Amino acid sequence: MGKLRRRYNIKGRQQAGPGPSKGSPEPPPVQLELEDKDTLKGVDASNALVLPGKKKKKTKAPPLSKKEKKPLTKKERKVLQKILEQKEKKSQRAEMLQKLSEVQASEAEMRLFYTTSKLGTGDRMYHTKQKPDEGVAPGQEKISSLSGAHRKRRHQPSAEEEEEEESEESELDEDPAAELAEAGAGTTVAPLLPTPAPSCQPAPAGMPVLPPPAAAPPLPRALAKPAVFIPVNRSPEMQEERLKLPILSEEQVIMEAVAEHPIVIVCGETGSGKTTQVPQFLYEAGYSSEDSIIGVTEPRRVAAVAMSQRVAKEMNLSQRVVSYQIRYEGNVTEETRIKFMTDGVLLKEIQKDFLLLRYKVVIIDEAHERSVYTDILIGLLSRIVTLRAKRNLPLKLLIMSATLRVEDFTQNPRLFAKPPPVIKVESRQFPVTVHFNKRTPLEDYSGECFRKICKIHRMLPAGGILVFLTGQAEVHALCRRLRKAFPPSRARPQEKDDDQKDSAQEMRKFKKSRARAKKARTEVLPQINLDHYSVLPAGEGDEDREAEVDEEEGALDSDLDLDLGDGGQDGGEQPDTSLPLHVLPLYSLLAPEKQAQVFKPPPEGTRLCVVATNVAETSLTIPGIKYVVDCGKVKKRYYDRVTGVSSFCVTWVSQASADQRAGRAGRTEPGHCYRLYSSAVFGDFEQFPPPEITRRPVEDLILQMKALNIEKVINFPFPTPPSVEALLAAEELLIALGALQPPQKAERVKQLQKNRLSCPITALGRTMATFPVAPRYAKMLALSRQHGCLPYAITIVASMTVRELFEELDRPAASDEELARLKSKRARVAQMKRTWAGQGASLKLGDLMVLLGAVGACEYAGCTPQFCEANGLRYKAMMEIRRLRGQLTSAVNAVCPEAELFVDPKMRPPTESQVTYLRQIVMAGLGDHLARRVQSEELLEDKWRNAYKTPLLDDPVFIHPSSVLFKELPEFVVYQEIMETTKMYMKGISSVEVQWIPALLPSYCQFDKPLEEPAPTYCPERGRVLCHRASVFYRVGWPLPAIEVDFPEGIDCYKHFAQFLLQGQVFRKLASYQSCLLSSPSTMLKTWARLQPRTESLLRALVAEKADCREALLAAWKKNPKYLLAEYCEWLPQAMHPDIKKAWPPTTDH
Repeated sequence: MGKLRRRYNIKGRQQAGPGPSKGSPEPPPVQLELEDKDTLKGVDASNALVLPGKKKKKTKAPPLSKKEKKPLTKKERKVLQKILEQKEKKSQRAEMLQKLSEVQASEAEMRLFYTTSKLGTGDRMYHTKQKPDEGVAPGQEKISSLSGAHRKRRHQPSAEEEEEEESEESELDEDPAAELAEAGAGTTVAPLLPTPAPSCQPAPAGMPVLPPPAAAPPLPRALAKPAVFIPVNRSPEMQEERLKLPILSEEQVIMEAVAEHPIVIVCGETGSGKTTQVPQFLYEAGYSSEDSIIGVTEPRRVAAVAMSQRVAKEMNLSQRVVSYQIRYEGNVTEETRIKFMTDGVLLKEIQKDFLLLRYKVVIIDEAHERSVYTDILIGLLSRIVTLRAKRNLPLKLLIMSATLRVEDFTQNPRLFAKPPPVIKVESRQFPVTVHFNKRTPLEDYSGECFRKICKIHRMLPAGGILVFLTGQAEVHALCRRLRKAFPPSRARPQEKDDDQKDSAQEMRKFKKSRARAKKARTEVLPQINLDHYSVLPAGEGDEDREAEVDEEEGALDSDLDLDLGDGGQDGGEQPDTSLPLHVLPLYSLLAPEKQAQVFKPPPEGTRLCVVATNVAETSLTIPGIKYVVDCGKVKKRYYDRVTGVSSFCVTWVSQASADQRAGRAGRTEPGHCYRLYSSAVFGDFEQFPPPEITRRPVEDLILQMKALNIEKVINFPFPTPPSVEALLAAEELLIALGALQPPQKAERVKQLQKNRLSCPITALGRTMATFPVAPRYAKMLALSRQHGCLPYAITIVASMTVRELFEELDRPAASDEELARLKSKRARVAQMKRTWAGQGASLKLGDLMVLLGAVGACEYAGCTPQFCEANGLRYKAMMEIRRLRGQLTSAVNAVCPEAELFVDPKMRPPTESQVTYLRQIVMAGLGDHLARRVQSEELLEDKWRNAYKTPLLDDPVFIHPSSVLFKELPEFVVYQEIMETTKMYMKGISSVEVQWIPALLPSYCQFDKPLEEPAPTYCPERGRVLCHRASVFYRVGWPLPAIEVDFPEGIDCYKHFAQFLLQGQVFRKLASYQSCLLSSPSTMLKTWARLQPRTESLLRALVAEKADCREALLAAWKKNPKYLLAEYCEWLPQAMHPDIKKAWPPTTDH
């Protein structure tokens, strides 16, 4: 109970008016009435009976004026709001009591209860042993209801106090069931209070008599998911190996984060085990139950296959359960629960099933590489997770990265509105000591690598050496140089002595060799070249870094100094058979059997030295590597967003890539990394390499996203969005290919810009999106259905998609014997190219005919490694072409089942007519890659001799010397790509005819007005008006010959169509009336045609329905069969009108 509020006492707060004080007041006069009605007046101070009153006389002050009402404070407003809510609850109390009475216990059940109010007072619980049915007569027992049962009985308060108390007590006395019922309708509420005992006292007047409540079910709780564990029978040896992985200690943390969050990011260096173990965690937790799949995406096909086999081996499961799916093959079955795949495969699945309903978890592995498809997948999955959550079909997304480059994900509100949690996993990495050069070689870094390897091999203890270079040619050159300096020993194998195994003995030998090297070293003042140093000031960082390196080296091996110095002349060029070195190359285009040699132990008594490109950074882990030599360079392919020219440039690596390279030395034991650049130069490196999506054309991605009904690609939540210029260039290309509709015209520039970036896809574009090739090649496949060209087009497209079909035979030779062998092989390959190209029409197909002939000959011979080796073909590339041909054949059969294609290993060469059609098909796909030979009168400089001009380049381009058209020099060619080396060379060239350009590439031509001679004609097959028009090629203005094309839209087109309609060329049934016409049909074309009403009425009728072709006219007659009847009758005599009306519309015979 709260305090009683006091009433505002107005009289008590009134005060007397102010007045001057006059000392002590005089006593008031006393008037006494006597019995005889006389009175005594005056003051009698000694009278004991009548005493004067001592109370002061007060004059009443005027009542206080009412003050203006102040606005309610926030607290008062809350109190008032609470009172209103309580009153509303009270008004609903009767309804609540009525509902509770419906679920109260019956009177028979209530008699079974007994009271506990008198326990401990001496009264017996049962006064009699009567049965429950023998008690009080029915109807006499009064049952107290729930309402007010818990209130204390007290004296009846006054009405004024009761009104005040009710507002204070309502918060405590409100029925909890009423509050829960008010919160949500239909929710079952259990009584929170015990059932009251039956009372023998009568209920108050007016109170409804309610039966006792029945036992209600307990309050509903959130459904707790049972813990799921799928047992996995691993071998003890495999379990012991797993326990060594750092990620095993983070299993609980990862699984709790996956259970609580829809999206989780896991960061762990290479070697932490995240790729193989996280799918196993999820499998054991039951995420693959109920026929669901755990999907894992890899950026490389080799990783997807290898990881599926490794996980299946660790879990002791069949590959039917742990499977893989890559571009050309896979072993996925109905039993598959863990599926490894490339990111492009999952993107294709999203096109068929956008919500990925078969998957419960999707893992994006190697997200730090930021491949194009990985970025697209992350953007799509961020929305799919939300859509699945709304359908109560949760999808978990795990993003795994080998670096801490997660800001693009966690700090991107467009991608993830709520930043996902990041779990850091320590890597299983041994300490790696990093050594920087004091000077940075900018040109001869390959020679610096050779000198550093020689010093490591001569001076440092046993351990494999991994060298990073930029390209295939550099790798082979360094391998030849090292094999010459350290040839394999031809003597008998040296026996292993006990002294060699003794580490102290080995240390003494190393110290002696180091002392001899120091004595032989001559002191020469270095030549300082300022170009070798960073532009930024080094400050104190270099000294601190060198001090840290020295401390690390001392902690690692106190009596061993591994700093080999920088430069100086070394006698490494002299052959030394006492120190054999097992040198192996490694790059992406190397044959698989040769790549596998780096994983085998080196021959006895030799040291392993692997010379590799950046493929060894993350993709492969070579065992036994202790020393890493990093040149700090990488060869990257750069694309021009506008011109499409690609070039390979050697640039500095990023800091993240340099750290990845250094980490290769600490996989099995403590290692060392020798960086051939200074720490100041390293500080200038960019922290991370730019994402791939910012460095390449994106037209294929735009087409795939348009096929997913994502029209406004610029609004897509990319982790790193591509530039607006790249998006505009991609959409312009797709519009020219016919894959997208042209943008709608707009008056404002901003609206036009929006329309250009939101063009919808066409039916042709959807067909092109089903083929897993570039849009240009997909257009070629979509056009090759006619004349039996599909098998040849599929072979050409597969050959153009797989790069480097022929071996690289221009590398320098290590010996005269190898030089002679290379010359012989070059001559044979050149002869085979001329044979495959053929003569006449086949030769005009150019390099594409060579590809077609090479694939056909290889398949005819069985695609054996011996045939590929003899003809200079890469066996790995030929196998990829075979698989891609099968995939494209299946895709074409899915789009066009009546084609009934199959991969024919005995495919015959195309005929001359088919070669012509193939040239036209290739031109339609590569229309923006058109080049024209510079004419003799246009030669201004010698650099333009035998050169070609392209629409997007100001510099000359040339046919590559390896092309079969190098000596032919056709006037117009289309090319596959332009590579920039010393010059700009075109590759993949095919000759085209000039008259094909306006017919097959109308979007790239600017047409003139229709020519009067030859006059326009009507095409009965197409039902359109044709005319001859001259044109020029866009941007460069090359004049093109006039060809017959559709008449352009306009009033002249309607006039010519009306003329052909009156002549009976459109519908033969009207030809019989031509002789009866009141005017000649050619009147429609006269300048004075408006003077005749019949010409004007016919023209207006055609324009009103936009009937400028036969198809449009038939559609108008389908809506209104009497269309053009009145207008046509104006051209005939009145007597013929009934016959015309009976035969109208004249569509029975075209």
